[in-house]
Amino acid sequence: MKTEVLSAASDAALQRAVELLREGEVVALPTETVYGLAADALSENAVLKIFQAKSRPRFDPLIVHLPNPDWLDRVAVLAPAVRPQFNSLRKQFWPGPLTFVFPRQTGICDVVTAGLETVAVRLSSHPVLQKTIVTFGRPLAAPSANRFGRISPTAAAHVLEELDGLIPLIVDGGPTRHGLESTIVALRNDRIEILRRGPVTEEQLAEFGQVVAVTPTQHPEAPGQLPSHYAPRTRLILVEEASASDVDANARCGLLSWKTGKDPRFVELRKLSEQQDLAEAATNLFRFLRELDACDLDLIVAERVSNEGLGAAINDRLSRASRA
Repeated sequence: MKTEVLSAASDAALQRAVELLREGEVVALPTETVYGLAADALSENAVLKIFQAKSRPRFDPLIVHLPNPDWLDRVAVLAPAVRPQFNSLRKQFWPGPLTFVFPRQTGICDVVTAGLETVAVRLSSHPVLQKTIVTFGRPLAAPSANRFGRISPTAAAHVLEELDGLIPLIVDGGPTRHGLESTIVALRNDRIEILRRGPVTEEQLAEFGQVVAVTPTQHPEAPGQLPSHYAPRTRLILVEEASASDVDANARCGLLSWKTGKDPRFVELRKLSEQQDLAEAATNLFRFLRELDACDLDLIVAERVSNEGLGAAINDRLSRASRA
């Protein structure tokens, strides 16, 4: 299979993407978080092609992207007790990088939910995805467009590196805005449970109720919960400060820096943000990890960022990348 890359600025890109989706194929599309690998969420055969292209295990559920909020009750079951809190969160964060996990409707196939009785749903704000899904007219299942467990793609070139020859089309919408996958929450017992950290922070969610963060697990109830994930092929260790870490003088080491500047022990340096801006760091995270992973290193040393706000999500990704 030859993978075609079309610019989102071209009308032909939207037309071709919708045509392929209607044929039951998969298409890589930009979102505001990372690039997603999309297929018709209501077609088991189409969704299976996502798992095949990504080499994704069937026990890891997918997010269902909705064409509009009216689709929510056709996909998920919202108990009356959670609707007021959901409506408040939806008004604040939809469309945007916040995913909700609810009990599923019977029309959602097991392969999407990994056999669970819940489904993860989101309404994206990216204009390319929005236009595609509205034209398509049905929900799209769309995990990140990369090989399972690897670094998520924040540019069309990253998708091509990972999936060239495995999918028919990549729609190039330029770099993604947030650089981190969506925050995933479940609304339970008047609490907001964070199942995966992301661009919508714990501090922002706390304005809408009590927040509890769930630790990674080998038995995920939502995408992106596995303890080892988002990993480069090069071994990565996570430290508080690189200047205090022991590095083998004979090894080729790279540094993903938050605090430390140039250090002769590291042959490659990527600084997440010169101004220590967490939004910039989040945008740069996966791109810099990919760059370091391509430098023929023996080790990547990554420094933790400050843990407030977006920093908690960045540290979460680095922690899981270090466990691979």
